[in-house]
Amino acid sequence: MNTAGESAVIRRPRKAVVPVAGLGTRHFPASHAVKKELFPVVGTDGISRALFHYHLVELLDAGIEEICLIVQPDEDRTIRSYLHGPGEEYLRRLEKYPNLRDEARRMEDLATRVCFAVQHTQEGYGHAVYQTRDFAAGEPVLLCLGDHLFRGSPVSPYRELADAASFSGGRSISAVNRIGPDELKGYGTIAGIRRTDSPSLIDVSLIVEKPDVHVAREKLHVDGLPGDTFLGWFGMHLLAPSIYDILGEMIRDDIRDGGEFQLTRAQEIQRQREGYLALEMTRAERFDFGLPDDYLRSLQIFRKE
Repeated sequence: MNTAGESAVIRRPRKAVVPVAGLGTRHFPASHAVKKELFPVVGTDGISRALFHYHLVELLDAGIEEICLIVQPDEDRTIRSYLHGPGEEYLRRLEKYPNLRDEARRMEDLATRVCFAVQHTQEGYGHAVYQTRDFAAGEPVLLCLGDHLFRGSPVSPYRELADAASFSGGRSISAVNRIGPDELKGYGTIAGIRRTDSPSLIDVSLIVEKPDVHVAREKLHVDGLPGDTFLGWFGMHLLAPSIYDILGEMIRDDIRDGGEFQLTRAQEIQRQREGYLALEMTRAERFDFGLPDDYLRSLQIFRKE
């Protein structure tokens, strides 16, 4: 293993990436009119915000300064319009609702922190992330799934993962959580060894995208887990800058899985070259809004304190 990452300059991430370029086909026909990341989600404060809006708030609270949204062509106009907020006449109507008027002011600040990268063709998650290489500009990025939300206590998972840069040695580190055999088909899954001085931190020895049960049982073990329990992607990654070089190589050499350029393949290559860490999220929840049934279920749970 290349241990060059151990001597790398440790930077707390300033930048984050949120992909919102998916077609949302499983929410059709609603997603044909409105992007699923713009679907309304009511927060614990009773305010209805667009799904992606929560990422922006949480990322800024975690110390992130700049956020890049990956979009399809021309979709940035809709999101810019949302963040810009209403005109003066509408704002006057909000004066009777101070909490909503304050929200509109906060959105103006969010708008100054956001930029866009365009994915012109749908060629996979890794391909989408590669479109942000100029935005990253050689810095680590905190990557969050756009159609999931995350919450934790007493520390948000966004901040917990951002803070992990202090002990990652410059390497990538992904949030993981426990999944069962029936969930393997939906997540990248790891094998590795826990650090004795910090059991939630795992030195990863293998990463496999959506393994079948037989592969997982044979190869994807992490000490300290009950039988038939695995650690899969939580939906948040703190990615070292070399991920863009690897994705570029994959695109150049047309290395695909299932016809697409997969981020998980790039992460496994990065692990082989530099090492890779995982952070088990034990006090955080993930809310999946990607499927209609999951959307309904997550709406109910997310609003609760």
